[in-house]
This record gives sequence, structure tokens and C-alpha cells, in this order.
Amino acid sequence: MKKKIIFALILLSSLAIGAQSLIHEKSEHYIAPTEPEVIKKLSEWQDLKFGVLMHYGVYSVAGICESWTITSEDWITPDSVLDYEDYKQWYWGLSKDFNPTKFNPQQWAEVMKQAGMKYMVFTSKHHDGFCLWDTKTTDYKVTNSGFSGNPKQDILQYVFDAFRKEGFWTGCYFSKPDWHSQYYWWSKRATADRRHNYPISQYPERWECYKKYVHSQIAELMNNYGSVDILWLDGGWCDAPDEDIDMDKLVAIARKTQPGLIVVNRTCAGKYENYQTPEQSIPEHQLQNPWETCMTLTNDWGWVKRPVFKSPARIIAVLAEVVAKGGSLLLGVGPTPEGLIEDEAVVRLKEIGKWLDKNGEAIYSTVATPIYTNAEQNIWFSSSKDRKTIYAVIPQKDDAENKPLTISWQGNTPRKGSKIINLATKKAVKYTTKDNTTTITLPKGLAGTNGVALKIEL
Repeated sequence: MKKKIIFALILLSSLAIGAQSLIHEKSEHYIAPTEPEVIKKLSEWQDLKFGVLMHYGVYSVAGICESWTITSEDWITPDSVLDYEDYKQWYWGLSKDFNPTKFNPQQWAEVMKQAGMKYMVFTSKHHDGFCLWDTKTTDYKVTNSGFSGNPKQDILQYVFDAFRKEGFWTGCYFSKPDWHSQYYWWSKRATADRRHNYPISQYPERWECYKKYVHSQIAELMNNYGSVDILWLDGGWCDAPDEDIDMDKLVAIARKTQPGLIVVNRTCAGKYENYQTPEQSIPEHQLQNPWETCMTLTNDWGWVKRPVFKSPARIIAVLAEVVAKGGSLLLGVGPTPEGLIEDEAVVRLKEIGKWLDKNGEAIYSTVATPIYTNAEQNIWFSSSKDRKTIYAVIPQKDDAENKPLTISWQGNTPRKGSKIINLATKKAVKYTTKDNTTTITLPKGLAGTNGVALKIEL
């Protein structure tokens, strides 16, 4: 009984950890791919605009920050009575409690489709090394967890199948570093930080084993789980000269069975960072290269107790700004320990989808336009590909009042005699133009609509 009480206290203290993981900035330089199939697929991906990133793993059991609490870096300390080594063992032991008895990937896919999303990225393995597929490379996997024996125990397969059924592009998140692997964090040595914990020059054969381990896992993922559109590689520090994992060989393995595969070696500038991924932020200005903001629906990537949600209006505002600046939005949503998308998230996602059902023409398959904002008026512009139509999105502010709204902008002037259409109502909006400035007054009652999208004929 005493042991059970102590464990409960440890678990409760751990549940309090909801710290945001370390935020990765985008790389400084972009190198465009040269392979025709990749270029074509990347162009098609840029039309999708809105996707979901789903973090799921042993951290979901405790509702804590994904993986990072087992590092000994000074920016995060687990709120636990255990010392560091014991804490790591407790954390990795959560795999025996990983048992999503209500696992329903079809619900996930249907909710995300209702939210207006077009592509997905799912965590096959985070930095802690827990594999959500039936790998032959390690026993630290879902088919050797509390979920073992369930007909859907090979979770990755069922998640991919469910999303493909709903027409999604599939993306496979994969952590290049693996803290559970003895070839990366060798238990004979201390783990000072997130990096490998032994000198590779002294133990080159050990690092060769790690490279073989990573390549074998990539081969499994790319060969055995159907078509994959995006390989989203995280852990940017594991590609530096002193942690060489032979990216040329890794990508060759992946693209052998997945031709045209978009590889996102995030934060690592080079030929395998096919698009950039600023995290939890939006670039200050337009970017001309392909990119995606990855941002959470709550304050955390995975599921946590007592989450703090962003409003639908806030997410729509982010999406409008991202699209105006030439990017896409990958929204982080974490399933519960039981294997569902929680009700509060579902309500918000469906509300976003309702807005996109009416106003999606201003988002999907658009391109950036030189005059892309009037920030003072909270207006974000995008353009049709033929450049004959401009779209203006005026997001709802959280403190929006129920009264008429007069706004104006310079440039993006309607063609003489043409109409400005409110996409949601399909009705023309009265406007005036003078000295290249367009002014419109939107009627009262817009508070609660999550924003207005206009169609402007040039």
C-alpha cells in the first residue's frame, strides 16, 4: 500500500508538468530541391494550406511534456521526488501503462476533415524512442506495451489508413535522435543533454550501429505502411557533422519506395529540408520558399490535463496570416490516453471547419501577393493563381464588438465596375475607391463569425 501511495504522488507531481518543449526556429537558408518529382509534389502540397500534427506516445499517459522531461538540460526539470536516473526508468516504464482502450483513429480523421484540414503528420517515434509501429529494431514499441494484443496494436497502420480513407496526405514524423537506444544514450555514461553521450571518435562502431538502427527504422516505415507523402524529421541537432547519420543514404532508402517524397529535415538547412518549419511563431514577413508554421491548439503538443485552448478565431487569424505570407499551418492536436480527440478540441476544430466551409476559397490553392497585408486594419490578402482575384481576410479579434466595421486598404484595388463579395454570405459589399484606396463598411453582427473573407476582382 505504501508503495502505491508513493507511486501515486510521483504520478500526480509528474502530471503537473505541462511545459512547452523547446521551440525550434526555422533554418536561416533554404536550398530548393532539384528532383522533378519532389518539386511537383511540393507545389501540390503548397495548395493544401492546413494540416494537423499529432503527438502521441507514453507521455500522453501521464499528460506531460513530450520526451523532454528525461533530459537533464537546465531549461526543464521534472516535478518529481525521484532522482534523475530513477525518473528516466519511471518515464520509460509508462509504456506498460500505454493502453488506449478507446483508440479510434477514424474519429481523429473525421474530426480533422471537419476542421478543414488536408494533410496530417503523425509521430511514429518521438525523442524518447517509443515506436508506434511494430518495428523489428527494438522491443520499446507499441506491440510490446500495455496495448499489446489489441487487434489495432500496430497503431501507425490504423492511423494512416483512417486518414487516407478521408482523403488526407499522410506525413510520418520521425525523431532522428533516440534517447532509449543504447547506441545513442549509452547507459554506461551520464546523459548530460539531448545529444549522444559518448565520443564517437572513441567508439565509432557504436555510432555505426546507431546509423544502421535509424536507417532500418526508416526502411520499415517507408516500405510497410503504404504511401507516405511527407517524412517529417525532427531533432535537428542530430545531423550536425559530429552526429552524422548519413542523410544521403537515409533519404535514398525512403524515396526508393516513396518516389517524390517530401523530406522535411527540419531546422537543418540543406537539400533535405524541402520546406521550412518555424515553430509556434509566424515569420515577420513573406517568405518566397515553401514553409509551414507548426503551432499547437493548446499550449502543448501532446495531451495534458487542464489544457488551455486557443480560440477558433485565434487559429483562423493565424491561418490567414500564414497563408498571406506564403505558408501553410500545421496545427498540433494531441489525442487522449484513451485514444480519442477530446470533446473541447472537437468543438473548436469543427468551428474552424465551419468557417472554412464558407470562406475556404480565400485559403486553399491560393498564392501570395505582393501587397499582402494592412496590419493596422488587421487585413490579410492572398491571390488566385491566375492573379485575377484577390482575397482579403479580416479575422475577428477576441474583443470584437457587435457594431459596423469600416476598413480601408491601399492597392489590391477592385476592377472598375466589379464587385467585392462576402464569401460567407455570397452578397456584394458596398465599397468606394479613391486615390488607390478602397474603403468598405461591414455590417454589425460580425462578432462571433470568426472573421470575414472577401473576394475582390482585379
